Amino acid sequence: MSRAAAPLAGLVAPVPGLSLRRLRIDTYQEPVAYLRSDCPVCRSEGFESRSRIEVWLGERHIVATLNVVHGDWIDVDQLGLSEAAWCALGGSEGAPLRVAHAQPVASMSAVRAKIYGRPLGIDAAQAIVRDVVDGRYSDIELAALITACSGDRMDVAETIALTRAMVAVGQRLHWNSELVVDKHCVGGLPGNRTTLLVVPIVAACGLTIPKTSSRAITSPAGTADTMETLAPVALDLPAMRRVVEREGGCIAWGGAVSLSPADDVLIRVERPLGLDSDGMMVASVLSKKIAAGSTHVVIDIPVGRTAKVRSQQAAHALAHRLDAVGAALGINVSVILSDGSQPVGHGVGPALEAWDVLAVLQNQVGAPDDLRQRALLLAGRVLELGRKAAPGDGHALARSVLDSGAAWRKLQAICEAQGGMRTPPHAAYTHVLTALHQGRLIAIDNRRLARLAKLAGAPKSPAAGLVLHAPLGAMLSAGQPLLTLHAESPGELAYALAYAESQDNIFSIQEA
Repeated sequence: MSRAAAPLAGLVAPVPGLSLRRLRIDTYQEPVAYLRSDCPVCRSEGFESRSRIEVWLGERHIVATLNVVHGDWIDVDQLGLSEAAWCALGGSEGAPLRVAHAQPVASMSAVRAKIYGRPLGIDAAQAIVRDVVDGRYSDIELAALITACSGDRMDVAETIALTRAMVAVGQRLHWNSELVVDKHCVGGLPGNRTTLLVVPIVAACGLTIPKTSSRAITSPAGTADTMETLAPVALDLPAMRRVVEREGGCIAWGGAVSLSPADDVLIRVERPLGLDSDGMMVASVLSKKIAAGSTHVVIDIPVGRTAKVRSQQAAHALAHRLDAVGAALGINVSVILSDGSQPVGHGVGPALEAWDVLAVLQNQVGAPDDLRQRALLLAGRVLELGRKAAPGDGHALARSVLDSGAAWRKLQAICEAQGGMRTPPHAAYTHVLTALHQGRLIAIDNRRLARLAKLAGAPKSPAAGLVLHAPLGAMLSAGQPLLTLHAESPGELAYALAYAESQDNIFSIQEA
């Protein structure tokens, strides 16, 4: 992150004599700098690989992780920047730079204390979140923070402190409505793309629902990935406001509006670690809802053996934490525990999930009824929470809006307001996987199925993924289709097929 500031006291004075070079190296979102090992600055300052350095361009600066180059592909007087560092710093090729050792991150002492069991207080949480947003944590330090807070290592008080801190460092939207609604699913179910149905149903009823959604973290598609096959989602705050004021709702990518910027940084490291934490999940979800201006939110927790939340006990504990943190921060939270035993809908992957959504909105014959019913349940609860329907009447109102075509017209209007509706793509390559023997389908492994769709190319390849042909409980005969893989290249299709052939229990079929 860049900001206007003077070099911090106690540091080595910034050293002149370097010029900027854009290396166009993708380091994801981590700012990385590159210096030659024989660079006078590198030698005189004692910089080593993985050193944390401050890079100054006039009054703008970033903190970056240094990689030392043994070779001549950059000049001795150049400092190369990765794409993330270049975008954060700005500037132009050849601009003069200064560098200095980065100041030690003072808030890391609170992270170390947390590792050894000391709880996070509000002051510590605020200091940590501010340093995270300012880019002062390396990815290694972020990993230590996430690990220290993983599992059940955060209590409710710590979660409240972290959520407050995450809200405080970002922008916060305000709407011309006393009541602003939202919905969220904690994830873990492939194909569970209810947001694209709930938002138009609710907005068509006159409620304000400014939905910011994430891209995929560990799944084959996030809501933003699926919506992007239908309309632009990278809306800035003025564009998002225009859409919501015009149509009552939007479905935008949260990363483009930075409403809870600390969460975006933490997610970057949580993704490869694959660690789950109720505390960090709740802070992530509610900080973004509060920052988006929501006053009432419905949260779906799918529960199943291979879902993110695996037991009723864990689901109730998470629901309690959501309720407690919501109450402490002044947002009305309503939790629904839903069936997480199998994927939702037919398609898994951005475009394939979008086709499911369109089929439901257009009331097509053969549209996935499980996706329809799940969306109606959630939309009904949102309508009741938003006082558009009496308790118990929300489902009927949501169904009438969907059946009448009003929800389909509203989604089209939202897409047009976001930049124009488009048709989801189709994959160039497909392959059908079939049942090896006769029997009843008694289990589907959501995690392995999601991995299969990702190996086929989703979500980076929007048309990639898979289409399911058999729900739980189905009686199958040998050779009957289970799913069709979709890929945008032969290599990705072959890669996914190799994984599918190595797995015995993506589908568990009990022989008849």
